[in-house]
Amino acid sequence: MGTNILIDREYREKVKAVRLKKVVRRILEAEKVSLNSEVELVITGDEKVHALNKQYLDEDRTTDVLSFPMCEQAKNQTVFVSMPDGKIHLGEIIISYPQTVKQAEEHNHPVEREMLILIIHGVLHLLGYDHDTPGRKKVMWGRASKILKTIVESGL
Repeated sequence: MGTNILIDREYREKVKAVRLKKVVRRILEAEKVSLNSEVELVITGDEKVHALNKQYLDEDRTTDVLSFPMCEQAKNQTVFVSMPDGKIHLGEIIISYPQTVKQAEEHNHPVEREMLILIIHGVLHLLGYDHDTPGRKKVMWGRASKILKTIVESGL
């Protein structure tokens, strides 16, 4: 499993890329995703997230996390794009570091925990989970809670 991590210069001292790669790997393992899979994770600021949210989702505001799957798929179906390098590119996750800090403060927990929650959320979207209906929301958030618990208990 591969994870390409891109962190804006101003956040590089605050975020540990090695830990983020381990987190993504644990999530993909928990979801039994192919070891030949790859995710791109971008840690950036509100302005970039706002611009992407407006451009691609027609939402004129910043947000905490955006997910851009390579393919639209249903849960547990293997229809991801296989590139010439042989990797299965699941998609891209973009996280706003300032929103991560703000939400961590609101929930009274460490920024690292909030980052973990947002990465789980983003990866689950790449894998076809969604929260657009009450039933799908229950499934996605239930899965996210189980993965979070597993990762926290592992000490990562």
